[in-house]
Amino acid sequence: MAILLIEDDPLVRRGLELALSRHGHAVRTAETGEAGLDAFAASTPDLVVLDLMLPGIDGFEVCRRIRRAGDVPVIMLTARGDDFDVVGGLAAGADDYVIKPAQPTVLDARIRAVLRRTQGSGEGVRMHGDLRIDTASLTVSLRGEPVPLTPTELRLLLTVSRGPGRVFSRQQLLEEVWEHDYLGDSRLVDNCVQRLRAKIETDPANPVYVQTVRGFGYRFGPV
Repeated sequence: MAILLIEDDPLVRRGLELALSRHGHAVRTAETGEAGLDAFAASTPDLVVLDLMLPGIDGFEVCRRIRRAGDVPVIMLTARGDDFDVVGGLAAGADDYVIKPAQPTVLDARIRAVLRRTQGSGEGVRMHGDLRIDTASLTVSLRGEPVPLTPTELRLLLTVSRGPGRVFSRQQLLEEVWEHDYLGDSRLVDNCVQRLRAKIETDPANPVYVQTVRGFGYRFGPV
């Protein structure tokens, strides 16, 4: 897989580049947000690994610009696990995060999990009101218009829509969508649900498709 690593610390950048290369990835690197965006524009990677604390254009803004450009998944690297970094990065559109110091085996596992979200189930087409989900071609349309989703947003929609009315806890979604088999961070789920609603709901504040079941999780509502 083609990975773009944007990291300003030369030791961390070189270490992750070597480690990810040994795991079979083709890695390009950039040391600033500006250089990373230039590299992204020159050749679109399969996935971006992005440090948040960059000089110049910071990682939050880089993530927002990458997200506006398309559906390439982003894994953010953060030196802290606090709310500011995590929530800010997820709100900017990141698909997952890894806290530094990043263990190469953990980062590689997260990369492969994100990329697996692009794999289809081969079931066919699901129609839910005005929402059309093609699980073979991995395309979604609303009232006949295509809806661009990131791989994580798509995997979330595929998961909840396979059982309309079924309630999924946040932990179940973390395990099925993010493949986190430990007590994970529910903010990943909540932020992804918000982004998904903004794309498929007529009124995201009063969702028809992805509904909140207070105290439990989410369900794909009957349409």
